[in-house]
Amino acid sequence: MKIGFVGLNLQEGKIKYDDKVLSALANKDKPKKISPFFIKFLKEEYTTSDAIVLHPNYLLDVLILDIEKIENRCQRTSDQEESNLLKKCLNHLEEEKPLCDLELTDTESEIVNVLAPHSIKPIIQINDDSDINNIIEVVLEKTANMFFYTSGPSESHAWLVPKGSDIIFCASKIHSDLARGFIKGDVVSYEDYMQCHNFNECKSKGIAKMVDRDYIVQPNEIIEIRFNV
Repeated sequence: MKIGFVGLNLQEGKIKYDDKVLSALANKDKPKKISPFFIKFLKEEYTTSDAIVLHPNYLLDVLILDIEKIENRCQRTSDQEESNLLKKCLNHLEEEKPLCDLELTDTESEIVNVLAPHSIKPIIQINDDSDINNIIEVVLEKTANMFFYTSGPSESHAWLVPKGSDIIFCASKIHSDLARGFIKGDVVSYEDYMQCHNFNECKSKGIAKMVDRDYIVQPNEIIEIRFNV
């Protein structure tokens, strides 16, 4: 994930997320390898970023870029529906509100996304004294992402996926073969996992549940995939 920032005293480059769940899993399982999640912070980079964090004093600087882009499109379009939508966006921006906070239908979102305005991405306004880990957590929440985990003697790994992801998608994040040859999944909550010696004990005690391919993985669940390729 990439986060653009402006007006803040943040370090550029890759920053490791201080993941309390992953740390607890690693302390418990003593794996040979620990794979945390890293966020890339990019100063004044909006185009390739997944979200933008900024000091409130810099919000208007970003919104002006969008206003100019949408005004130019307004002058060129001959489609009345698009024109009405663009005026709706302009009114919102002129109230100094980012487009990510404007309610749009799916069709409207498709039209606006073609223009690629910066503020259609999640915009998070923060003060300069905010903790970097708190910033990351706010961004993950604003972008509707979550973690699931795999953990055992070989590796403890944090995996970032959109909330509402099914287990096939999660399996594909681990390895394409797991999704392609998926048979069943075994899942257990983080809290229940921490009460057992290992995943096999979770299974034997019936704490872990076996799920099919349409199962929606929940935040912080630990999963194993049964597959055959």
